[in-house]
Amino acid sequence: MNRLPHKPDASRIIHSMRILLVEDDPQIGSAIASALDDAGMAADWIEDGEAALASLDAGAFELVLLDIGLPKRDGLSVLRQIRQQQNSVPVIIITARDAVEDRIAGLDLGADDYLVKPFSVGELMARLRAVARRHGGNAQPLLSNGDITLNPADKSASYLNTELVLTGKEYRLLHALLVTPGRLFSREELEEKVYSWEEEVSSNAIEFLIHGLRLKTDKSAIKNVRGLGWMVPKND
Repeated sequence: MNRLPHKPDASRIIHSMRILLVEDDPQIGSAIASALDDAGMAADWIEDGEAALASLDAGAFELVLLDIGLPKRDGLSVLRQIRQQQNSVPVIIITARDAVEDRIAGLDLGADDYLVKPFSVGELMARLRAVARRHGGNAQPLLSNGDITLNPADKSASYLNTELVLTGKEYRLLHALLVTPGRLFSREELEEKVYSWEEEVSSNAIEFLIHGLRLKTDKSAIKNVRGLGWMVPKND
């Protein structure tokens, strides 16, 4: 197998992220959610402002894509409450409102960027990369337990310095485990990291992913403690 390249492709500087998408237009929401999934990110799609705030209270997200014209509670009100709660999660406003006053209002309330519809998928991904860089995404160190190494900058992976070809879900599972080598993660914790809320998760989905990862690495690469969960051992 090929060795990992020494320099990641700068055009792919974005790590695996869990994103809260708040958009009430079915066509636009479906298109964005599909694009995020294709890019290897887990997207939870919510369609109103109150549900967005409840989702942020219930789960950990690395970025929010927030429409302004939402039912139940408008996006600017949602953004105001996010910042009042001292939540520093990056927020990109996505809206059809292109008036200068609307942009100023959103940015002054704490938005990290403002993207006017219609926009291309390429521009959206570029904005995501830019926000991730500003919040330290490009400076995130390699994740490794000594044997398995992930590079969040370009989503590359290796086992004993040999390149691994991973699916998006395999990458997200390894990413979760390697943040804290030696820590046990329950099935529920791993499912939350790997799958979006709208995905149907079978009872053995995590075992299936781990089986695939062990075939690509080694049986001992991911350890199971029966009844408690899984971990990657500290080997460094």
